[in-house]
Amino acid sequence: MAPKKNPLKLNPLQLKTLALVQELAGLPDNGRKDATSGNIALQWLPNPHGDHFHVGSAVVMGRDATGLHNQSVWVALSRKGLTAIGERGEVAITPAGMAYDTGVRDQILMRSDHEGH
Repeated sequence: MAPKKNPLKLNPLQLKTLALVQELAGLPDNGRKDATSGNIALQWLPNPHGDHFHVGSAVVMGRDATGLHNQSVWVALSRKGLTAIGERGEVAITPAGMAYDTGVRDQILMRSDHEGH
């Protein structure tokens, strides 16, 4: 049996925010992994302005990032065990958060057709 899509019933804003956090955690200058918990603390969150911003090699539309600075989204993601507060008070994504299939990554993280060529 195939795994259920969105088993934690995240809403669209929560899914987009989690997908962005997963991408941010994978950036070499942003994620700091805690050896004990496995959580990845983010050194920075983008502050979207205008209609788009860059996350690594991807472009993200500002409208897809409104959850990054929405306290209700962080409370929900934390309550579901997908994010936590890092040891220095920063946002951290848990191993469960990194593994969660949001199903929206390819929709909100736009990459060039010729990336890597």
